[in-house]
Amino acid sequence: MAEFLKGLILSILSEKCYSEYFVKYNFLDEPCFKTTLSKGLGIGIIAGSILVKVPQILKILGSKSAEGINIYGVSLELFAITANFAYSYVMNFPFSAWGEGTFLAIQTAAIASLVLHYGGAPAKAIMFLTTYVGLVSILVSGYTPKDILWMMQAINVPIIVIAKSIQILTNYKNGSTGQLSAVTCLLLFGGSIARIFTSIQETGDFIIIVTYCVSTIANGALVLQLFWYWNVVNKTAKNKNKKKRT
Repeated sequence: MAEFLKGLILSILSEKCYSEYFVKYNFLDEPCFKTTLSKGLGIGIIAGSILVKVPQILKILGSKSAEGINIYGVSLELFAITANFAYSYVMNFPFSAWGEGTFLAIQTAAIASLVLHYGGAPAKAIMFLTTYVGLVSILVSGYTPKDILWMMQAINVPIIVIAKSIQILTNYKNGSTGQLSAVTCLLLFGGSIARIFTSIQETGDFIIIVTYCVSTIANGALVLQLFWYWNVVNKTAKNKNKKKRT
């Protein structure tokens, strides 16, 4: 049992940090604290990512509508997520530094297909998913040159800005956030903030760190819109109720 627990702990801590904490009882070691915090945050983000976009998917399925969700914005976001996890996988970065990308990609691809499906193009939705699975298989196969993967990761910065800007402009034109899920947007915002720290600690890769900084700003803008239009929608609903009563 002791060996099993040690193995479990070592999946999070390094041998050095295990020794500092459980042999020397030195709980104030700064490098180990940062490493452990980073690993813990990474595992927490991955666990949360399993369900992070499920509220959005359920909202679309429940209303049988993807109104207000821009397919171009979703597709660009999917590209950014895919480029990130494919690059990280091929570069052999720790799974705790990028693992949520796999779950986010699956859920984002599902959202894109639902947008196409409820937009009146079910055949395109199936074709989209089939093509996407094929492309991901090629990217992580080991046959795609690392230079191409790095380039994909590098252009993530403008792509994230464009993808989120498309959704932000769509919300502005509609005067509401449509079928966007507040829970999903808040979780993505919090996750991108945490990823700045874990990327610094676990990868040290400049382009990935910059990507998460930009992602945090973009996700923050969407969160601000959610709160802004939430008040607008609530006021409109109240006015309508008053008119009905009179």
